[in-house]
Amino acid sequence: MIMRSVLLYLARSRTARKVLMRLPGATRVARRFVAGETLAEGIDAIRALNEKGILATLDHLGENVFTEADAARATQAYLDLLDAIAQAGVKTNASLKLTQLGLDISPELCLNNMRCILERAAQHNNFIRIDMEGSAYTEQTLNIYRTLRDVHGFQKQVGVVIQAYLFRSEADVRALAAEGANIRLCKGAYKEPPQIAFPNKRDVDANFVKLAEIFLAPEACQQGAYIAVATHDDNMINAVKHYAAAHSIPKDRFEFQMLYGVRSATLQALAAEGYKVRVYVPYGTEWYPYFMRRLAERPANVWFILKNTFRN
Repeated sequence: MIMRSVLLYLARSRTARKVLMRLPGATRVARRFVAGETLAEGIDAIRALNEKGILATLDHLGENVFTEADAARATQAYLDLLDAIAQAGVKTNASLKLTQLGLDISPELCLNNMRCILERAAQHNNFIRIDMEGSAYTEQTLNIYRTLRDVHGFQKQVGVVIQAYLFRSEADVRALAAEGANIRLCKGAYKEPPQIAFPNKRDVDANFVKLAEIFLAPEACQQGAYIAVATHDDNMINAVKHYAAAHSIPKDRFEFQMLYGVRSATLQALAAEGYKVRVYVPYGTEWYPYFMRRLAERPANVWFILKNTFRN
């Protein structure tokens, strides 16, 4: 827990970011979890996954912009991304963060940028997943998601993420299931206070399974609910598989998702069993916060990184 807290602190620290990104080989070792710094490298990584029968969601890394110009650049990056996906013919959707599109500046600015992106997604028959950020953004994120889905008519183009470690997530999941929403369920990767989040992994795991079962329940499926189960944990994967089989949930009503660079053999095994599997493929120069949160999820990776950073 101490190592995780330290890594999450470093993920937020601008000073640490400047120092660590200058280390020899830092970009090279980050490639374990990041496909590259360019869109072309992201597309190439997805093409390789597709050849193995695995889908993807492409993420242009970035978050917490504070000028309208930066938000506009991020929006354009996603328009270019969607065009590139269509041109390349690869099987992938896209994921993004609302703070990348100006949520910290103005919810209205962010909403307008999202509308532009979703209009382009509709043109290409594609889909955008809104990533969930720290708990300070949870309510705003869900409000914007619902506005885009219900007011602006992007039911088929937009989904959202729920984090199992938050106490509030059960109520959110029950409401979203009744709405027939499309969600990704993950455990959560931010540092949250014990007043609002389960501090113990065992409790987070139990809640994860509970929330997945709510979304996979026959009544949720009847509403058109769809869940992407984002986990690398065999216990979570097996729990979902057993529940789906016991309740005759078709395999096209859900999918498994994992992060780029993690458990590729498990991904291929699930695909061979007939499950839909998808890899979260990030790219871009703003890889530092994402990379540090991945280390925080599994601090044992720190030793791997240190060995590869300082080797000759």
